[in-house]
Amino acid sequence: MSRGRWKTWAGAALLAVVAAEVLGRAAGWGALGPARPDGAGNRVALTFDDGPSERTPELLRVLARHGAHATFFVTAPACAAFPQHLAALRQAEHQLEAHGRWHRHALLLAPWQEWAQVGWHPRAGAGAGAGEGGPHLYRPPYGGHSPFTRLFARWLGRQVALWDAESRDWTDAPAADLAAQTLAQVRPGSVVLLHDGPAVTPELLDRLLTGLNAGGLRAVTLQDLPMRRITLREGLGRLARSYGQ
Repeated sequence: MSRGRWKTWAGAALLAVVAAEVLGRAAGWGALGPARPDGAGNRVALTFDDGPSERTPELLRVLARHGAHATFFVTAPACAAFPQHLAALRQAEHQLEAHGRWHRHALLLAPWQEWAQVGWHPRAGAGAGAGEGGPHLYRPPYGGHSPFTRLFARWLGRQVALWDAESRDWTDAPAADLAAQTLAQVRPGSVVLLHDGPAVTPELLDRLLTGLNAGGLRAVTLQDLPMRRITLREGLGRLARSYGQ
């Protein structure tokens, strides 16, 4: 390959990577996102990434105490490590969706690895039951996209699902501060991102559910929220907000 052709190929590859990350992850264009406020009623979807974990039983107790349901985006290694907690999530009728075979950014996976990453799902091959209906959702680790992510999802019958409210429970901030910051982002139809694992999350969840209830909002699963695809205009708005923070 000549030097000129190599530069052209490298430039095109870099442009594809940047476009995937900016349009796919940051803007979320074409992914499933929050519902329209006028169509969501008083519903808000709570979602948990990375589980199940040793923290799952605590989260289940908090959710049960508030009479709330949530969607858990689980990973293959965590499901293998905590099968009893995965079973408890099913029994409590929470929605199970995929966070991948590995908790790695899409750009750190070879194409054949990302194919396997997107294709894995905790409900694949399972019979229908509570929380088992609807399309198979996939939330990429870190929300990260490669140029192949959306293409693979389409071929494999998966729908990429993102969020609009971030709890930041992976930081060292106290639960009260995190809850206040999260509630400030939430509106009817929002999809809230939390994590199954951090020590702060059970208390944060309790405060968050208390705040939602005080505001007349109800926590539901994604399948009980009319999620819709993020338009290009909305995606540009997401970009502006993310870079404005």
